[in-house]
Amino acid sequence: MWAFLQTTMLNDYLPIFLQIIIAIGFAVVALVLSVLLGQRAKRNQIKDTAYECGMLPIGDGAPRFSVKFYLVAMLFVLFDIEVVFMYPWAVQFQELVMNDGTALWSMLIFALVLVVAYLYALKKGALTWKN
Repeated sequence: MWAFLQTTMLNDYLPIFLQIIIAIGFAVVALVLSVLLGQRAKRNQIKDTAYECGMLPIGDGAPRFSVKFYLVAMLFVLFDIEVVFMYPWAVQFQELVMNDGTALWSMLIFALVLVVAYLYALKKGALTWKN
């Protein structure tokens, strides 16, 4: 029985093993052929500099962003995800309200929490750029 199970499992996984071996072999052959047949480029200082859309690479690579940028981005993601939660509810709205009014009240409370959070963010100045 054990030998039967081993041959059955081997037959089931053989295509996967062959695909993995062929993929690794193709990658190795492609790399070896590119090294053997590829031309060697002459290096100089101009070719070794980073190409940045035609601009000379002067200064820091990563500019500093204001914390406001990240705060607004996080608020956007937060409110965007909350609206995504409302979509399935809106699709099933008629069926949910006909069966029970609890779905309507739960979504009203959910929307109220969102409005309170939005007003809090406005009051704290989280969405104003100039301070």
